[in-house]
Amino acid sequence: MATPIGNMGDITLRAIETLRHADLIACEDTRVTGKLLARLGLAVPLVAYHEHNADRAGQTLLAQLREGRVVALVSDAGTPLISDPGWRLVRTCRDEGIAVTALPGPSAALTALQLSGLPAQPFLFAGFLPRTAAARRAAAHDLALVPATLIFFESPNRLGASLADLAAILGDRPAAIARELTKLHEEISPGTLTELAERYRQAPARGEVVLVVGPPAAQAPAGDADIDGRLAEALAGGASLKDSAALVAAETGRQRREVYARALRLAKRAAKGGPAE
Repeated sequence: MATPIGNMGDITLRAIETLRHADLIACEDTRVTGKLLARLGLAVPLVAYHEHNADRAGQTLLAQLREGRVVALVSDAGTPLISDPGWRLVRTCRDEGIAVTALPGPSAALTALQLSGLPAQPFLFAGFLPRTAAARRAAAHDLALVPATLIFFESPNRLGASLADLAAILGDRPAAIARELTKLHEEISPGTLTELAERYRQAPARGEVVLVVGPPAAQAPAGDADIDGRLAEALAGGASLKDSAALVAAETGRQRREVYARALRLAKRAAKGGPAE
């Protein structure tokens, strides 16, 4: 039987009993979980299981499970399977008829959503943003019209740049930065994407960061003249055709392909010196 167990810093009595009766504990870092077991007075074999060894270690765990042993999968912090490779192990267990249950602990994504003051229904957890600006903007393009609050994990070193990229594509939406959740220096910083980008450009964040972005605002149907005016403003501000189209589509709810076609026509007319349609 496999049992994912949540945040080891907020362990429950049920989780302690599960660890006590496990034959094997799989964990991100055996040193971290080893300290926990020492405090609890438990002596259970540990095996490392993380994104860098998931394929090899997963086979070891499956062999144990097939023999009827109880395996507990724990995370250093947060909830297992949220931004880690454990889902592959669970899927294989399900495929082979091996029983799986979960003892969830605190989740950084959900805690940040609760504290952000932004709409909680619906929401979309999108994991870590890409490392490069081009890839981040492409990801934002794909999410621009999703009618939900967006939740991201992000490196504190990239936070300012990521906020600026999101603002350029999604518009200046309300957002919140949740830092060091459930720890001594927990901090929630609300603001718009533009405000937060400037704040964290000047003073980079520290610690673990969750970024929550509000959903697109409901918009009255925009006419063609309004669309063209918004496009002209975005293009005049130095945004690319693609970014301008994505921003205006997100602001107005119009199809991105349609807005991009209008942006192309505007750019061609501007190049010829003619008036916009």
